[in-house]
Amino acid sequence: MPDQTDPLTSELWATAHAMADAARTETLRHFRVAGLVSDNKLASGFDPVTEADRAAERAMRAVLAERRPEDGILGEEFESSQGTSGLTWVIDPIDGTRGYISGTPTWGVLIAVGDGDRVQLGIVDQPYIGERFCGGFGEAWVDGPMGRAPLRSRPCAGLSDAVLFSTFPEVGSEAERRGFEAVRDRVRLTRYGMDCYAYALVAAGQVDLVIEAGLHAYDVQGPIGVIEAAGGIVTDWQGGPALNGGRIVAAGSVEVHAEALELLSRAI
Repeated sequence: MPDQTDPLTSELWATAHAMADAARTETLRHFRVAGLVSDNKLASGFDPVTEADRAAERAMRAVLAERRPEDGILGEEFESSQGTSGLTWVIDPIDGTRGYISGTPTWGVLIAVGDGDRVQLGIVDQPYIGERFCGGFGEAWVDGPMGRAPLRSRPCAGLSDAVLFSTFPEVGSEAERRGFEAVRDRVRLTRYGMDCYAYALVAAGQVDLVIEAGLHAYDVQGPIGVIEAAGGIVTDWQGGPALNGGRIVAAGSVEVHAEALELLSRAI
């Protein structure tokens, strides 16, 4: 549980949960509803956005306007604001909109707050299942249908024992795909299509590795907060900071992370 003795820590957690609650209401209002319209953000390809995305982000921004108006905001759907407190909330109202419009419960609401150098807390919330993965200030836990449980990434001696996830088989550029496939060919099991839920499973000790490319800050900062608090590691493919997105490798153990980096770094 978060430290309730520090007023700022307590306020940040209360704000984050209020934001997640507000986003749950809006995302569930539209989920699996016939006739939901999605617009395509791309001239070539398909990157959908729906009224649920926009409504959920508006709802989270309204919470911040009331509770933390001095903080900055970086969100997917609307313009960013700098703030004056030194803290910035990084939010993705629906990570996995393709899954959302398809009716799969693998999308999620992502929330993080940090000072630009590190994520102080993160949330990965899956409204339909009712699971909320939380991490920050040295604590990590999940609230869900089975109650509350601590989160801890699992030990894994190496890639040959690892379970790997990625959202798409066709990861990034041709070079990035070769790097991913080099890791894929070494692991015990590879699965696809879980969006942010895969990162939550790393924190929960269910899977060992997530590798992706072409991500944004709002795609990764929530998961970074949860995974790091649970004992895992999130970096770019060269072992550097991953706060701004890009090529991401999230691992539950240092051994798996090191092996994956060795293979990935050769491809780029």
